[in-house]
This record gives sequence, structure tokens and C-alpha cells, in this order.
Amino acid sequence: MAKERPEFQLYNSMTKQKEIFKPIVEGKVGVYICGVTSYDLSHIGHARAYVAFDVLYRYLKYLGYEVVYVRNFTDVDDKIINRANERGEDPKALSWRFCEEFLSDMADLQCLLPTHQPRVTDHMDQIKDMIAQIISNGCGYAVDGNVFFSVNNFPSYGLLSGRKLEDNRAGERVAVDTRKRNPFDFALWKAAKPGEPFWDSPWGPGRPGWHIECSAMSAHYLTHAFDIHGGGMDLIFPHHENEIAQSCAACPESKVNYWIHNGFVTANDEKMSKSVGNFFTIREVTELYHPLALRYFLLGTHYRSPVNYSISQIEIASESLFYIYQTLQDCADALLPLREESETNGKKARISPAAQECINKLRSDFETKLADDLHTPSILNSSLIEAFRFINTSLNMLKKQQKQQQLSIVKALIEIEKQIKDVLDALGLLSSSTYNEVLQQLKLKALKRAGLTEEDVRHSIEERMLARKNKEFSRGDEIRSDLAAKGIALMDVGSETVWRPCVPVQQEQPAVQPRQEKPVVQLEQPVVQPQHEKPVVQPQEEKPVVVTNEQANHHPSSADK
Repeated sequence: MAKERPEFQLYNSMTKQKEIFKPIVEGKVGVYICGVTSYDLSHIGHARAYVAFDVLYRYLKYLGYEVVYVRNFTDVDDKIINRANERGEDPKALSWRFCEEFLSDMADLQCLLPTHQPRVTDHMDQIKDMIAQIISNGCGYAVDGNVFFSVNNFPSYGLLSGRKLEDNRAGERVAVDTRKRNPFDFALWKAAKPGEPFWDSPWGPGRPGWHIECSAMSAHYLTHAFDIHGGGMDLIFPHHENEIAQSCAACPESKVNYWIHNGFVTANDEKMSKSVGNFFTIREVTELYHPLALRYFLLGTHYRSPVNYSISQIEIASESLFYIYQTLQDCADALLPLREESETNGKKARISPAAQECINKLRSDFETKLADDLHTPSILNSSLIEAFRFINTSLNMLKKQQKQQQLSIVKALIEIEKQIKDVLDALGLLSSSTYNEVLQQLKLKALKRAGLTEEDVRHSIEERMLARKNKEFSRGDEIRSDLAAKGIALMDVGSETVWRPCVPVQQEQPAVQPRQEKPVVQLEQPVVQPQHEKPVVQPQEEKPVVVTNEQANHHPSSADK
């Protein structure tokens, strides 16, 4: 009898606790995630957010839900206008270009396309209609072509963030706007300024304030009541707090059942900042590392915890990814000549109890850990590792067994590989490329980081072989060490020397990474494994983080605050 799946729990930022997930409509889920302001290339903070929500999307689909996933683009904003003016470019054209760049980055990271990707400029009618309803319900007022939300007329303001208006001091963050009845009123509509894009409205030409766009578009695609709304923790206040206020002011039945927020990213334990020089775009990272290595690194920390980006950690993630795909490739190579015979004569073969336990544990742990508020690190750090170890042990045994025992091992390996692929797919780590193609991509990235070519490495291997032949062992060791320092590990397999990417020796951290100097892989060993036992990312999860609006998913202007 199949084991019943554990109930899916999500941490709800509104109630400050984990809750069992129950959709409004059985079998269907509506999700709205705040998207980027498209004025520049996206950074690794964006990658952190959208990889996390992609795992949520994938897991909901894995559970059998019909999911409507909405992720917007803010394509009109002060930052877009300012950047366009700096470059002498049309704001709409600039925004469109960076929307496409963002989608390219998301595709590289294997984030599934949302059901809808609305842009603000395509939804002006919905935005203006919602503003009109807010005014009609007594929570908005017009001043000189601007429209502001009246927080005094919405008693529940602060419910999500826990902030009270009396706790805030006017003028502390921005200059007091004398047009506002309360310093914490925020813009719903902003009067047009010379040289800026504008749309006609009942209050005069202008454009939307920052917060209203998400309220209007989420209601348009998901109705006023839907299941999940997410974004970075920096959006809790003011963005999501203001969303709740304006959505409920427009329609009292508005409700989001689960508010979820991801933690921030630091770089080398410091706040990301362009001025400090530790600000990394996704494109800068994936220029030197495989996009799936970045995804693996991000999944190595629970989505609500802060994650510290460093070269040493992305190196470990890259090596772990190579181990995964090398093991899968070795498994595929070993099974290739045996699959047909297994299908023909292997019906009577029985999977060993140990193999069945490995399969069941991987499936059970995967569902249990993801059901526990999407705890991806626990999957990468436990049963998935055990499954790969089981594959390697089985491959070592395969050639030593009689035919019937071989067929039993083959059957087990086929089932374990299938289960591993299901897990990797749900985590977004299963590439559409072949195993070998991914391995070659990883090797090319390693060569690029090392400043070497394949020919350079081949020449070094030949030079080392000659040195060893001439009993110049110190020279051979020197060649090997020089390459290892550049992230290239030489592996002696019988009479042949091959290479693979490794964590550069000078970045070695003894508490996490073992020595790189193991000289020989035994002939019967079918996979080249990383020298550390656990192919996992172990970022420092407990570092406190402060991220400025410069790194936020959205970029509010001072008039919005």
C-alpha cells in the first residue's frame, strides 16, 4: 500500500507560523509573485527569489494542482525613465529589452515560464478602475493631478508588517510631502512630469504609483481572493502592506491566504552594493559558472534564510553538479548494453531490499522535506547523496556478479535513476541537455575560469606523463598542483590520465573541502567523484542581512513612500 503523502506546509508571513496549505478551490492554486523593475540586468538577489518560487511552482504541479502562476513586469518607473534619459533611449524600448534579458536569465536557470507575465503598461484600465473604486470607498483622494491612499481611513494598515503608524516618525526617511493628509499616505497615481510617459485619467495625465499595479493585476488574473502571494522580505513593508490596504479598500472581500517571502543575498558576508564592488548580476556569474551550479547553490539554503554568495561556495556547488551528472552519465553508460537484456530476461529479477529501501527513502524524504515549507537543503544533503552513493557502489559490483545478479542490479539502477530524475526535475536541476552535454558545459566553464584551453590541459597531461616516465616525480607533482590551483584536477585511471573540474586548491576550506591530492581512481570505479564526501552546498545560513532598495525586486520612488 502506497504511503500517504505528508501534508504540505508553508510559512505564512501574515500569521508568522507554518500552516497546512489548503487552496481556495480544491485542485487549483492561484499564485502571484512580484516581478522585476526592468531597467537593468537582473542580479543574484533576483535569482534567489525566482528560483525559490520556481520550486514552489514545480512542487505544486508535482502534487497535481492546476496552477495559475502570475509574475509581473514593472515596465514604467522612475528608474526606467532615468536610465532611458541617461542613454538617450525610449523608456518603453529600454524596459522591453531588459524584460527579454530577464527572461533569458530565467531560462538559463531553468525557471519555468509563469502562466501569465503581465506588464504594467498593458493594464492601465484595470489600474485606473481600481483607483476609482478606492476613491469611491473613501480611502483615496486627489491633489493636483495626483491620487493618494489615505491610511487614516484604513484601520487595518500594518497588519502584515506589524508596524504601527505612530511608531514611524514623519520625515525620518524622506521629506514630508505637504500634499498628503498623512505623511504615510502613498501614491496611487502620479501626475505627469515634462518629458515622462503618461496616460490620461480622470485625475489628469500621469502614471501609476508603485504599489497599485500588483493589486490591479493580481485581481485581474486571479480575482480578489487567491491562494499565495510572494516576494522578497524587503517587500513586506511598504509594498505588500500597501497592496493589502489598497486591494481591501477597493474590494472588502480581497484576501490572500498565504504570504510567503524569501530571504536576502549577501556577497562575501557583506551587503551587496555597486559602490563596494560586490554586486553581481546573474549574467556575470553564469559567464564563468554553469547556470545550474548557481541554482544548486541557491537551493542549498532554505528559501527564508539569508544566503551568502562567495566564490568558494559557488565552486563547491559547481563541483557537486559535476558529480551528479558524472554519476548519471556513468550509470547510463553501464546500463546501455544491458537494458535490452533486462527488458527481455529480467522480468524475474528482483530488486534487492537495500535497493528498494534506497528508492523508497529517496521518494519519502523528497516529499517530506519539500512538504515542510520547501526545505530543499535537506534533500540535497541527505537521501539524494545516499542514492548517488548507492549507484556508485552498484556500478562497482556490476561486473563482478553472475548474470542473474547483474539483472537484479540493472533493474535497481534503472529504478533509482528514474527516481533521482524525478527529484532533480522537481528541483529544476534536471537539464534538457544530455548528461554528457552538461558535463562538457561544466568543463568549458572550468577552462574559462582557469584561463586555459583543452589543448593547454592536454599538453600539461603529456608533459606530466613524460616527467613521470623519466622519474621526475617532483615535476609531475608540480604540474598537477599548478592545474589543481586553477580548478583542474588530473585523475589517473589505469594507464590513462583524464581531467575534471575541481574546487581550486587555494580556495580550500578544510572544514568543508578535503584535500585534492588523491592520485588514483581505481580501474573498477566507474565514476570520478569529487574528493569531498558530500556533494552539497553548505552556505552560512545565519548571517543577518540588510539589503537596500537598490537590490530589491521593485524600486520605489520617494514620492511613493
